[in-house]
Amino acid sequence: MATAGVITRPFKWPEAIWAVAGALLIVALGLLPITQALQAVAKGADVYFFLFGMMLLSEVGRREGLFDWVAVLAVNHAKGSPARLFSLVYLVGVVVTTFLSNDAAAVVLTPAVFAAAKKADTKPLPLLFVCAFIANAASFVLPISNPANLVLYGNHTPALSLWLGRFIVPSVLSIAATYFMLRWAQRRDLRGECKSGLDNVPLSSSGRIALGGIAVTAIVLLLVSAFDMQLGLPTAILGATTAAIVLIQERKSPWALVRDISWSVLPLVAGLFVLVEVLQHTGVIAHLAQMLQSATQRDESLSAGLSGGVIAIASNLMNNLPAGLISSATVMQAHSPERVIDALLIGVDLGPNLSITGSLATILWLNAIRREGEDVGFWKFLQVGTVVMIPALILALGARVLI
Repeated sequence: MATAGVITRPFKWPEAIWAVAGALLIVALGLLPITQALQAVAKGADVYFFLFGMMLLSEVGRREGLFDWVAVLAVNHAKGSPARLFSLVYLVGVVVTTFLSNDAAAVVLTPAVFAAAKKADTKPLPLLFVCAFIANAASFVLPISNPANLVLYGNHTPALSLWLGRFIVPSVLSIAATYFMLRWAQRRDLRGECKSGLDNVPLSSSGRIALGGIAVTAIVLLLVSAFDMQLGLPTAILGATTAAIVLIQERKSPWALVRDISWSVLPLVAGLFVLVEVLQHTGVIAHLAQMLQSATQRDESLSAGLSGGVIAIASNLMNNLPAGLISSATVMQAHSPERVIDALLIGVDLGPNLSITGSLATILWLNAIRREGEDVGFWKFLQVGTVVMIPALILALGARVLI
């Protein structure tokens, strides 16, 4: 019921209301002791910190004109071609997702892309779709490209050299297939011409601070990941520091900044952690581990491919964050080989491109475009997602299972 509420948003209520209501109902019915529910909420601390920092950086950048400045650069480099602007946005999305995480691509990139579409006087939806799809398609290039990566490996990710050896080919195939299929799906709206030769928008000193804060955050996240440390607290500290410097420089109150942040994302994540905990408590995880272990013993490659496909679909039914938590608990109990774990990770990361409820990044993207007056319904996203996700998933899983 909670999952159905998150997917369909009855009465247009925020997704968080349904996730939290489901968590509260589970406790009220005695299916999960309240102490374990609170422990489940506490498990998400690193994710909460990470999202808090990224939302602060995004809001500061938006308020200080950073995204307008980026938008003018993008539009002028597109030279009047919506298709070229699409490709440029996609390339930037790959870089942002790789080095700042898929959630950052949804939170930080989306406002800039909407501003670019507005200044170019072109249809915004094809460009906005780029932000949603690349956030998942490029989310396993590096360990830090998706917080779900850290969740699935239990905060003990493989060394960077090993990671690249196992995921670089699947990542390239995922990124390339997503680009070509999404561009084909949006081909009608990318025809014609758009504006170009816009006057350059000077970046204010506060905007430069916001840009510097985002760049420093990317570097720090790489370093923190290399030392196998959690990403949340450093991201929160850097986001808060950047916001504080800007507010002090401009002598402004923080309340306007705080008010504009989409805080509902945090209780949504907390509710999802509780929903996963009840599966562990009731023995569902143990049963899944037995099934996976038995299948792996019969045929490892087939088990890896099927597991990746199943979890890809399941991520759209329950969101990929709880799907990653379930996968992590399952493979730990099943003592699964790395090929199976890697296939599950690809499914958890890439599978959510099928629907708007598949990943936290897509939900963040929805919040961002709604603020700009745009919206995409479940069925409209599913139509595009079916065309885009399935070929990318088959290629990425095939590359990892066969290599």
